[in-house]
Amino acid sequence: MKYLCSLSMLALCLSVVTCLAAAELKVIANPSVGASSVTADELKGVFLATKTSLSDGSHVEPVLEKGGPAHESFLKEYLGKTDAALQTYYRSLLFTGKGIMPKTLASDAEVVEYVAKTKGTIGYVSAGANTSGVKTLEVR
Repeated sequence: MKYLCSLSMLALCLSVVTCLAAAELKVIANPSVGASSVTADELKGVFLATKTSLSDGSHVEPVLEKGGPAHESFLKEYLGKTDAALQTYYRSLLFTGKGIMPKTLASDAEVVEYVAKTKGTIGYVSAGANTSGVKTLEVR
């Protein structure tokens, strides 16, 4: 019984940590994107270049941050990759002609500015970032 309680507590702690990691981020999109929410699988597909549109039919292109806590959290939570693994993945797509490197920007402010002015873009920023001019997507 004690073992089962420990497992239950562990599962609870893991789900809290997962929620906290996701809460550290905002997934943002250009206002031209029709969706107001996106699934974690859709995000993964868009950022790994296996999908070019969301379930509502909106064509989207990903925008990455160069590094930092939001970038690391996004990679871990939604893509299951390290930055080095993601770069290798994109280079292999480029080498085989199956994709291109997404636009990569240095800061939350640059991502918000670019997404705000570029139709069909989707990105992520820190939860505390000023996101005026873009829409925040709920991740389901």
